[in-house]
Amino acid sequence: MGKKDLYGKMFRCEPGIHHRLSRWDPDDTAGLNRDKAEEQFDKILTRLNELEFLLYAESKHSVLVVLQAMDAGGKDGTIRNVFGPLNPQSCKVASFKTPTALELSHDFLWRVHSVTPRLGEIAVFNRSHYEDVLIARVKSLVPRTVWSRRYSQINDFERLLAENGTHILKFFLHISKDEQLKRLKKRLDDPTRHWKMNPADFKERKLWGDYQNAYEDVFSRCSTDYAPWYVIPANHKWFRNLAIAQILAEKLESLKMKFPAPNYDVSKIKVK
Repeated sequence: MGKKDLYGKMFRCEPGIHHRLSRWDPDDTAGLNRDKAEEQFDKILTRLNELEFLLYAESKHSVLVVLQAMDAGGKDGTIRNVFGPLNPQSCKVASFKTPTALELSHDFLWRVHSVTPRLGEIAVFNRSHYEDVLIARVKSLVPRTVWSRRYSQINDFERLLAENGTHILKFFLHISKDEQLKRLKKRLDDPTRHWKMNPADFKERKLWGDYQNAYEDVFSRCSTDYAPWYVIPANHKWFRNLAIAQILAEKLESLKMKFPAPNYDVSKIKVK
């Protein structure tokens, strides 16, 4: 897996610091080429399957993975490549779209709490409660007095989860504006990807700077020891997959999990 906690240290947003996205190069691959990265990824994926099985068996911990990115940033690809090979019995994905009328009639965290992971599970959020301090802020969907309170509310919510056995990892898939344009054009050229397109995605590019500022405030105000943010260079999909898989594997390894002891005497079981 390389040096212990290498990517965690490189890409973690330390608490109490004002973070700028310019600190991280979206083209960064930590000196690896694609062949070497994919070789490492295959080994880590094997270990992740073992660790997920152990997490499920022990059922003392849960893991929440939050994925955020600009449009075409690679959330779906990350889910497919890193989490897709895991056991769907214990690895769930929740996607957050425009809130429904019912969801809007509750506090903004109501729809989120019901899909957080149970003990023994990994839950992956494709977008998340952070949309309520990102798009809600940039598009002025709610007044500043409303969204500005949500940072502390999110921190309190995540602290509640952490104190009850949920380990939280939050990943921002960091692509460049040029890379985003290349990916959006590729979707236009491929009829099998037209369903993923939304003409509004091109209009949203005009708000790139506003979104970058909003994300920087998220990292600065909501990266905590119990729920850290990681800015993952994501122009190269193969490196993105490797970095996230390694950080997740190291978190699971740190839990020092063990298979539960049977509540019966194994030596007395006779198979005929």
